[in-house]
Amino acid sequence: MGCIQSIRCKPKSFRDSIVVLEVNSSIDPNPTSIDESSSVVLRYRTPHFRACARVLVPPVASKETWTIGWIQACNHMEFYNTYGNKGMSSWELPDLRDGKIQAISDSDGVNYPWYGNTTETCTVVGPTKKDSKFTVSMNDNFYPSVTWGVPVSDSNVPQLSSIHRDQSFTTWLVAINQATSETLVLQTIRWRMRLHIRVDPEKPLGQRAVLNEPLAQEQPQILGKNEPIPSNAMVKPNANDAQVLMWRPKSGDPVVVIPPKY
Repeated sequence: MGCIQSIRCKPKSFRDSIVVLEVNSSIDPNPTSIDESSSVVLRYRTPHFRACARVLVPPVASKETWTIGWIQACNHMEFYNTYGNKGMSSWELPDLRDGKIQAISDSDGVNYPWYGNTTETCTVVGPTKKDSKFTVSMNDNFYPSVTWGVPVSDSNVPQLSSIHRDQSFTTWLVAINQATSETLVLQTIRWRMRLHIRVDPEKPLGQRAVLNEPLAQEQPQILGKNEPIPSNAMVKPNANDAQVLMWRPKSGDPVVVIPPKY
């Protein structure tokens, strides 16, 4: 009994003691909504992806600071808008597209590597004497604007004929020691957002666009075995700063319409 008791009484490390009490993730069941109120752009709003976790943090014996929260990376992006027989515009992440990296940070661009710093993270500053329980949550969706006219043209004549989007993400619940950068992956979630909108530019404004698919998104997967975080998912640039808007005409060379921000 003495041996067993001595093992039990040995203080556990933070790594062994932090507990995820509950984790939930879903994509709202409503379909993507389409907004044709502007004569310049079509806007659409996808349903929200949501992730929420309750975490129990044991007493922190030393002067350590741990931040627990959500980190997200984009693994795959197809996002192109077709303009009849003229060509297509395409938002692209060149390094991801060319296979140079596995994933790119989807941080808010300020609080690297975190997705955000309001509901998305919680910080525990030691020493503490009692357990801490808290909830961290995040949500994500797309709300872009797509020009009715060809983006490299001065004309605003409607020629947009379809929108296709297919993006995949990995989202991690993570604890990071602020002093040592020790990183513990507590939970891994994978999710995907797809859409196809058909557009008839000949029709009057307000009647042009129809959501073709999907009416409901696949629900996220909470993985049974955690995946490591690729190094690119932890550092600059984030996806918003790295993306490039290309114009790819049916004939002729591609044109950079909007260069990356970094």
